[in-house]
Amino acid sequence: MASSRRTVTGVLLSATFVLALSSSAHALPAFARKYGLRCSACHEAWPMLNYFGQKFKDNGYQLMNDRDSPIWQNPSYWPVTFRMTPSWHRESTDKISYDTPSGGSALRRLTYSGFDYGGLDILSAGTIEKNISFQIIPASDELGAFHIEAVNARLDNVFHSPWLNFKLGKFELDNLVSEKRGLTLSASGGGYQIYHFIPVGDGNIFGQLGDNQVGMEWLGHSANDRTRLSVAILSSTDGNPDVPYGSNSYSTFITGSHAFEVGKLGTDRVGFYAMVGEAPTSFLTDSSSGSPVPIPSSGVGNRGFSREGFIGLFYFGKLDFQVVTQHGSDSKWFGAGYGDLIDGVAGLNNNPPGILTGFRSPTWNGAFVETHWVHSPQLTFFQRSEWIRMSQQADPLTPSNLGNIDNYVFGYRYYPVMNSRAGFAWHNEYSWIRGKGLAPDGSDLTNNSLMAGFDFDF
Repeated sequence: MASSRRTVTGVLLSATFVLALSSSAHALPAFARKYGLRCSACHEAWPMLNYFGQKFKDNGYQLMNDRDSPIWQNPSYWPVTFRMTPSWHRESTDKISYDTPSGGSALRRLTYSGFDYGGLDILSAGTIEKNISFQIIPASDELGAFHIEAVNARLDNVFHSPWLNFKLGKFELDNLVSEKRGLTLSASGGGYQIYHFIPVGDGNIFGQLGDNQVGMEWLGHSANDRTRLSVAILSSTDGNPDVPYGSNSYSTFITGSHAFEVGKLGTDRVGFYAMVGEAPTSFLTDSSSGSPVPIPSSGVGNRGFSREGFIGLFYFGKLDFQVVTQHGSDSKWFGAGYGDLIDGVAGLNNNPPGILTGFRSPTWNGAFVETHWVHSPQLTFFQRSEWIRMSQQADPLTPSNLGNIDNYVFGYRYYPVMNSRAGFAWHNEYSWIRGKGLAPDGSDLTNNSLMAGFDFDF
C-alpha cells in the first residue's frame, strides 16, 4: 500500500504541474482600452498586480469616476480578452518504472522535449452598472475541452461604503499572493506548492487554496485600500459544481492585511489568511451494478481541516519579495485516505465512520519566497524558493519526511509589447522540484522543466 501511494503521489506531482502550462491567469487589456491606460498602470509585471491594480480590483474593476458605468462607453467596446502561451519545453523525471524485455521492471530517467501550447483562456470582467461588477472566465485545455474557471457577480460599495462589497459565484480566494496572477508558467514551477499540498495517502482535496472556489464573499477595505478584510463561505467541493460531495459541508476563508509606506521604496503590505472547513469522509453506496459505487452528493461523516498562514509584500526600489508561510492540518480520517472517493484519489473502499486505531492528524509547515527584479516595465527577472515539511504523519509507521517538497524556479519575462490593445511576453524559465520518498522504489523523485515561449493576450 505504501509503495502504491508513493507511485500515485509521484504521478500526481508530475501531472498536476504539467497542467500549469494551461492554468488560467488574469490580465485584461480590455480594462486598459476602457480607461485609456497602459497595462503597466495596474501591473508591476503583467499579469502580477501593483498597488494601484489591487485597488482597482478591490473597487470592483472601477476607477470610481464617471467612466465606470458601461453606458458611457463606446458601443464597440467589448470587455473580453483571449490569452494563450505557445512554447518549447523540456521535461525530465529522474525515476520512472518501466517494463523490461525479461518481464520485470526497472527504473530509469525519462526526458522529452518539443513544441507545445497551453490552453485557451477567455477572460471577461467589468461593470454591468455602476457598482455592479462581474467576472466570467471560460477556459479550455489543450484539446479544447472547456470548463468554467470563474463566474461571479459582485455588489460594490453598498450604501456608499467601501467596507460593504459582496460577491457570489465561483472565484479565486482573496489571497494577497495570487497564483492566477503569478509569473511562473513551467510544468515543475507554475503553481504554488503550499496552495495545493496533500500529504501522501491523504484523501482531502478540499483545502487547495490555489483552486477557484464556489461560495459567497464579503470584502471590506479602507478608502485608500491600505486595510483589507474579507470572509468567504464556500461549499466544500474544491470548486466543482452541482455539490458532488456532501450537501452540508462548508469551508470558511478569512484574510486581512494592512499596507504602510516605506518612504521612497514604495508601499509594503503584511497580512494573514486562514481556511477552516469540513468535508465528507464517507458516501452512501449503490450496489445495483454488482459492486458498491459511491452516490454523488451523499457525503457524510464530515471531518475538519485547516490552513493558516502569513503573507508579506516587501519592496526595495526595483527589487521586491513575496513571502508566504503556511501551517496545515487534516483530520486523521483524511490522513488515512478517506475523503475524495468519487474521483478515486484516495484509492480506498468506501467505509462507514468509525475509529482509526493508531492514526493521527497529519500536519505540515511550508513557506516560499518569490523575488522579482523589475529592471524596467519591459524586463522582469524572477525566482522562487519553496519548501514543505511534514511535522506529523497520519500513520506513525510512515517515514517522517515522506512527501516533503523542495521547489526552485527562476527565469525572466521580456515585454516588447504591452499597451491598451494587447500584451506580449517572451517567457524563459527553469524549475526543479523534489518530493521525498515519492519514487517507485521509495527514494526521492525529482522533476525539472525548461521552458521558452510567447505569452500573449489581446
